[in-house]
Amino acid sequence: MITVKNISKSFENIKIIDDISAVFEKGKTNLIIGQSGSGKTVLMKCLLGLFDIDEGEILYDSQKFKKDNISMISDLRKQIGMVFQGSALFDSMSVIENIIFPLRMFSNKTDSEMIIRAREVIKRVDLKDVDHKFPSEISGGMKKRVAIARAIVLNPKYLFCDEPNSGLDPKTAIIIDKLIQEITIEYDITTVINTHDMNSVMEIGDKIIFLVEGEKIWEGTNKEILNTDDKMINDFVYSSELFKKVKLIQKK
Repeated sequence: MITVKNISKSFENIKIIDDISAVFEKGKTNLIIGQSGSGKTVLMKCLLGLFDIDEGEILYDSQKFKKDNISMISDLRKQIGMVFQGSALFDSMSVIENIIFPLRMFSNKTDSEMIIRAREVIKRVDLKDVDHKFPSEISGGMKKRVAIARAIVLNPKYLFCDEPNSGLDPKTAIIIDKLIQEITIEYDITTVINTHDMNSVMEIGDKIIFLVEGEKIWEGTNKEILNTDDKMINDFVYSSELFKKVKLIQKK
């Protein structure tokens, strides 16, 4: 579980994150949604410790995050998996080398142990015959699977996903959503996902927080989001043609 209490972040006196409090629950997919520029990415980077917060506090399983505590930061990095928007695979490394990379950095496993563990997660994300292929030789959906495998290879307690469906076709996006949700439940991870994809919200939104101009204005589940009376979130949810049709069906 990750708890944020009244956190704020400004750049050049412009407040990007304003007094946000939230709990990101263990074993659930916790989604951060909002328009571009709403502060989603800044909030995630604050959670990851990439940005120092100006006010408030962040707690990982009741332990306060302290940027100046080198030992704590080192331990926490070993417990965090990250799926980047563009997958961020190393082009010069094969699939299995990409997945082994965190093990080389943060574990004491032997080479044979690392290969065994890498193949375990490759199997878990349903990839076959790709160990020695390079990122340029596999599809976008396969790259996402490799990125997820790399993110979970250290058995993390926390998983962060930044727009995991970016660049994917709708069918593949649904598959990746379900894979992330399955892994979250199976590994009992605290998963935090930045997204503007309403299909993801409806498919895997166990817990959702909605940001507008750096402020949290709504939180709830994917079941509650369709029934809220909040105008701002209704405007956001029903901005796509698909969800406009859902709204019309509901009214009937």
